[in-house]
Amino acid sequence: MTQLHGWLILDKPRGLGSTQAVGAVKRNLREGGYAKTKVGHGGTLDPLAEGVLPIALGEATKLAGRMLDASKVYEFTVQFGEETDTLDTEGEVIARSDHRPPIAAVEAILPHFTGEIEQVPPSYSAVKIDGRRAYDRARAGEDVAMQARRVTVHDLHVFREREEKGERLESAFATDAGRLGPFDPTAPLELADSITLVAHVSKGTYIRSLARDIARALGTVGHVTYLRRIKAGPFMQDQAISLDTLNEIGKGARLEDHLLPLEAGLDGIPAHQLDPESAQAVRQGRVLSGMPHPDGLLLAKAGTVPVALMEVTAGTAKVVRGFNIPDTAE
Repeated sequence: MTQLHGWLILDKPRGLGSTQAVGAVKRNLREGGYAKTKVGHGGTLDPLAEGVLPIALGEATKLAGRMLDASKVYEFTVQFGEETDTLDTEGEVIARSDHRPPIAAVEAILPHFTGEIEQVPPSYSAVKIDGRRAYDRARAGEDVAMQARRVTVHDLHVFREREEKGERLESAFATDAGRLGPFDPTAPLELADSITLVAHVSKGTYIRSLARDIARALGTVGHVTYLRRIKAGPFMQDQAISLDTLNEIGKGARLEDHLLPLEAGLDGIPAHQLDPESAQAVRQGRVLSGMPHPDGLLLAKAGTVPVALMEVTAGTAKVVRGFNIPDTAE
């Protein structure tokens, strides 16, 4: 049987863990009659979250670590008025507030959470403290002291459905909702019981912590009630398949209609074509010299077959990750 190498982008439903998603892919490939394939995921997505979960097959699993380092984009809803110990709907309420912030205040404060910021991860997170996961310590009733870390929020803005349809609002006040008349400055401010935001963040950023800190900065408390990853590295939600579609593959539907090539996970990295002699050298892990490329990563290929991810320094290319894909692969 032909070995599988590439990416399946799963639209993970709420309630399914990332490890369970990998198991579902393995099961459907087996039931669909495909060759035994190594499977891994490119970035954990909490069971309560949904959306883009890149699943690596075969030699693409060697790129899963790079996907963990990639930036992500999330859409999430902050419910104001209650903070929970898990900072989402699963936990117990630990703080309440009757204060609801004006939408204009939410808009105004978001720039303060954009750029490089310090963030304290949730107590219920996978961060290890003295060798144990923080959530294991928290569930055992321990008082978990989380250390602040520096993360980057590349972009943070209020989600507006009209923007998604191409009807961008020219002003945060371009709405009559909650006002006496069109743009009446004497009308009461529209208060937000909840708000949906879109955040483009670096690895290590916790959306639940971001929601907590935004709410507190607005003089209230809050927690996440909805969390969807809409982009992971180069992979977008319009490339993702549902669990139902995955199950259809297990029943005989064409996997090829949904499998993305290995190099799809290397978006933005230039490709370099190798001659047969150089391809053999690279497969043996040897260094190539006299490369006419600027310093950085490149994908070395023999025809359509990825051979290795290489790092170029001063005209010399060294193998970072070699791919064991036969020349006969298509």
